[in-house]
Amino acid sequence: MIRPVLPWPDPRLCRPAAPVEAISDEIRAIWDDMVETMDAMPGYGLAAPQIGVPLRLAVVDCSLERGQAVRIANPEILHASARLRRHEEASPNLPGVAAAIDRPRAATVRFMSSDGAVEERDFVDLWATSVQHQIDHLDGKMYFDRLSKLRRDRLLKRAGKLQRR
Repeated sequence: MIRPVLPWPDPRLCRPAAPVEAISDEIRAIWDDMVETMDAMPGYGLAAPQIGVPLRLAVVDCSLERGQAVRIANPEILHASARLRRHEEASPNLPGVAAAIDRPRAATVRFMSSDGAVEERDFVDLWATSVQHQIDHLDGKMYFDRLSKLRRDRLLKRAGKLQRR
């Protein structure tokens, strides 16, 4: 089921999400909805708080053909490369605007997978960017929180004008 995304500045987008205790059929159903929602946007990832679910769940799919979504619970970055990669980031929670964000080009992430096992995986390039972007959402942060105050204020002002149209 495609779920609606919360519009920014909904306060639920600014709260850290709660850890997932165990992988259940309910969690798997949320992930399935998240993949369907992400594919409908289209986007490279989605975090549960973006659809109003306050749990540390995310999905990421940066494959060319799609259908390769990685389902992630309770992710934590174990290692991030010193080399940065700049990428234009956006969010369906604040449509119509985007900003170039510098993030580590690679990241090693520990997470609970869909079968409940704890897994460590290396993500590189767009996959790494998307995973880090989703972890920000799980921590109650938006991509534009990484901008300078001036750039952030300009982006939000531009978004406000778009919303009023």
